[in-house]
Amino acid sequence: MAHAWLAQFLEAIRAERDAAANTVLAYARDLQDFAEFLAAGGAGYATATRADIEAYLVDLDNRGMAQATRARRLSAIRQFYRFAFLEGWRRDDPGALLKGPRRARSLPGALSEADVDRLLAAAETYGRNRAERLRTACLMQLLYATGLRVSELVALPVAAARGDPRMILVRGKGGRERMVPLSAPARRALAAWLAARDAAEDASAREGAPPSAFLFPARGRRGHLSRESFFLTVKSLARLADLPPESVSPHVLRHAFATHLLAHGADLRVIQTLLGHVSIATTEVYTHVLDARLKALVLERHPLAEPACGLDEAGSSTA
Repeated sequence: MAHAWLAQFLEAIRAERDAAANTVLAYARDLQDFAEFLAAGGAGYATATRADIEAYLVDLDNRGMAQATRARRLSAIRQFYRFAFLEGWRRDDPGALLKGPRRARSLPGALSEADVDRLLAAAETYGRNRAERLRTACLMQLLYATGLRVSELVALPVAAARGDPRMILVRGKGGRERMVPLSAPARRALAAWLAARDAAEDASAREGAPPSAFLFPARGRRGHLSRESFFLTVKSLARLADLPPESVSPHVLRHAFATHLLAHGADLRVIQTLLGHVSIATTEVYTHVLDARLKALVLERHPLAEPACGLDEAGSSTA
């Protein structure tokens, strides 16, 4: 019964919300973990009470789960039981009145424009051959020029790159489409990679291989470069650029795209559209990042700022 309930709920998420595969997998993992907790206590989805859910939240806390993780798990449980109630599987909704930990709103990691320049330069030299170097350079230029989510970037269709486009059409979360502009460096990198890609595709076709629909084809099950592979590439580029790998990721570069646009005067609504955010509230976090940077700039660079470490302008101690 538990498996059937979960399968039908996940199918509803896919159909009604047009949820991405990664979103559905996240729901499945969270609800499976909850099911295992219930089973350990002799309960299941059909018999769980509000007290069981509260005990599960305590267990997550004891396991050292982050506040955001606990909040996400509770959200999944509440949606699941709301669905079970509406479907008539249960006469009550044990998660209806539960309030969990509020999601902490963390500021995105920040990369300076100089840091990004170093990563882009490193990308041009990273790869075992010319084609791999062109692909890496194209990936990084597109990521910084557009602020795409990594899942959107690696799954771009090759049709979107044809004809030296000034803008490309992106299919994002929930199937929502948006247009994002390309910078001149991104267009050059795209053209160079496309020529190398097409040459490789032509060679494969002569050997009987079917053509790929993706801009970044790969031999894996998905048919395109995986998020995991690109994530590792970005970490390697960070080392090559002499940046701490733990502070650099595709998502951090997406944040850099938005923060740098805002710093150069872009309107928040424009950034919201480019990032594919449904709510402006999601985009507003970048104003906090910019505010923090401006505050640090004033404190460190203003002529009237207090000298660091108690030193006067001549460098002698004022203590």
